[in-house]
Amino acid sequence: MPGRTWELCLLLLLGLGLGSQEALPPPCESRIYCHGELLHQVQMAKLYQDDKHFVDMPLSTAPDEVLQSFSELSEAYNHSIPTRQLQAFVAEHFQDVGQELQPWTPADWKDSPQFLQKISDAKLRAWAGQLHQLWKKLGKKMKPEVLSHPERFSLIYSDHPFIVPGGRFLEFYYCYGHVPNGGRVYYLQRSQPPLLTLMMDRYLSHTNDIAFLQENIETLALELDFWTKNRSVSVSLGGKSYILNRYYVPYGGPRPESYSKDAELADTLPEGDREPLWAELKAGAESGWDFSSRWLIGGPNPNLLSSIRTSKLVPVDLNAFLCQAEELMSNFYARLGNDSQARKYRTLRAQRLDTLNAVLRDEESGAWFDYDLETGKKNREFYPSNLTPLWAGCFSDPSVADKALKYLEDSHILTYQYGIPTSLQKTGQQWDFPNAWAPLQDVVIRGLAKSPSPQAQEVAFQLAQNWIRTNFDVYSQKSAMYEKYDISNGGQPGGGGEYEVQEGFGWTNGVVLMLLDRYGDRLTSGAQLAFLEPHCLVAALLLSFLLSLLPW
Repeated sequence: MPGRTWELCLLLLLGLGLGSQEALPPPCESRIYCHGELLHQVQMAKLYQDDKHFVDMPLSTAPDEVLQSFSELSEAYNHSIPTRQLQAFVAEHFQDVGQELQPWTPADWKDSPQFLQKISDAKLRAWAGQLHQLWKKLGKKMKPEVLSHPERFSLIYSDHPFIVPGGRFLEFYYCYGHVPNGGRVYYLQRSQPPLLTLMMDRYLSHTNDIAFLQENIETLALELDFWTKNRSVSVSLGGKSYILNRYYVPYGGPRPESYSKDAELADTLPEGDREPLWAELKAGAESGWDFSSRWLIGGPNPNLLSSIRTSKLVPVDLNAFLCQAEELMSNFYARLGNDSQARKYRTLRAQRLDTLNAVLRDEESGAWFDYDLETGKKNREFYPSNLTPLWAGCFSDPSVADKALKYLEDSHILTYQYGIPTSLQKTGQQWDFPNAWAPLQDVVIRGLAKSPSPQAQEVAFQLAQNWIRTNFDVYSQKSAMYEKYDISNGGQPGGGGEYEVQEGFGWTNGVVLMLLDRYGDRLTSGAQLAFLEPHCLVAALLLSFLLSLLPW
């Protein structure tokens, strides 16, 4: 195509050229980390097993110099650089992943925290001590060159040290008017689920640092404003309109950290469907559930990732998070003496509670369900997220915990011995069966544990016992903690999805330590027991009560 630039050729290749729909903007301006010929050639050559590896590599020199060198090399090979020469180019102009970080130990880290003494089982206590040591391994601080030469890094500079999740995730999660999907420039147009306000609440509960709240309250408000302005959607039901929120990322091109996979997936679709596909994939990544049958249901083929339609669904968990955040913001402003703002968020919370009940709640089953904006129907498949309002305290029915327990029984979830499955659908995606994830165990366990119902509290403990034993058994075999677990065959490191299961792992460690802190006097490291069938729950409660009366 004489006289045409590479960029136009690439646009045509990706189905965005003349005669097709208008291209969406790239995730960031960087022609190395977010879009452009260099990114395309390196990622499509698959120099690394994981596409994220390349976009996390720092530059050795200024971006303009790298781009100029690349342009000359690409011209020499007619825009199709052989693999060996491409490898040599990357080795010359990029540094290894993680070079911009250095180890950091939190100043308040203690070798033997008090909660360890609450754990009765000696094996679990020793294990908890080893997990506590992992915080030092996951603690990182940025080197000064990230501040002096930010253009050479995909990592966004932070003066503050931080904890990374582990494995391939060597970045922080920070506030940029919202909390980006990760602390890299290519993540800036995607949020994380809105939990910053809850983090502030947890911090305040331990420190009572009202000055810190006063200093940062407007940052918390910014995050909630982001969701109001950019992720709101109206639902008409029964002659009334309700405002809810969804995951939605209207930015184009393949995800830089999964570039080759997104480009190859798009090749299976007509040209006009490729940009919408990439936007839906980004929305799925924004949800944290990347990827799941939750976002595929209702598509042309609900077993194929190309059917993803994340933005067409109103998620239960997202709206429960926001409901909780609005209540917390009302409490925060009341503590700071700002009655008008406290009243504003109290009203928003009341409106959202009504909306959850009207659009997402299902009284018959006792759960909440994602709402399909196109069909006007609920997705009645099982996901632990269906009980997020219970965890978030966003309900008005006092019998909600007992109804949630019945929902778990009716869905046969209490028969799984090694953890609560992410779904009952086996699609090969990592947020589906047979994987189980720590945050979702927390949602169900703590949702039930906060209930005044003794039956719900006992089931919460049993679920905690199952999860602790799965994590402990795998750690005993592998000497590692994992981001997810396969609960289909005795409990193993999880699988599926776009990358190998990662070790580390921040949220897994955190949930285990939380459960050990809460139930340490009861949890055991002994052999895994089959979970009780629903009709045995009452007997279990009676047995537990009788055992508590014995003079141990």
